[in-house]
Amino acid sequence: MMKYYQCPVTQTMHYEGCNPNDTRPVSCFHSRPYIKPVRNVHFPNDIVFQDYVRQGELERIGRFIRTRRVSLDTIYHSGMAAIHEAVLSGNLECVKLLVKFGADITQRDEDGWTPLHMACSDGFPEIAKYLLSLGADTEAENDCGEKPADLIDPDSKELLELFGVGGA
Repeated sequence: MMKYYQCPVTQTMHYEGCNPNDTRPVSCFHSRPYIKPVRNVHFPNDIVFQDYVRQGELERIGRFIRTRRVSLDTIYHSGMAAIHEAVLSGNLECVKLLVKFGADITQRDEDGWTPLHMACSDGFPEIAKYLLSLGADTEAENDCGEKPADLIDPDSKELLELFGVGGA
């Protein structure tokens, strides 16, 4: 079960010019299309940080953490913390960076999933190995009573071998 949700971003263009349906005489001298000026929108630091984690922007992630603009234990609107987002992005280096700065490998999301649950569920054996090397709990149960190994796809041979489960 993939838990990742990505918000689409759109930009609107507005053209002004001659209106052939207008009944009054119109001068078309200034009828060049233009892009409506974009307002500056300032997103909260947590939203920006969450996007950097999803994109694997390691330098920016480090800068945000060092300047104390975010807390690593914050649960975002997605129901997950930064470490969960990093695991779901499949970016081991991002996971390592967050752990280096103090992210908790046992942190639960809103459904009781640990980062190890997500690594197993979404098929990231390298991330699972890393979390296990740090002492991630293989017996931790999410809110549905599932352990990380219960979430491994039967086709994910490497994860099955890592946990010693299935037909491997």
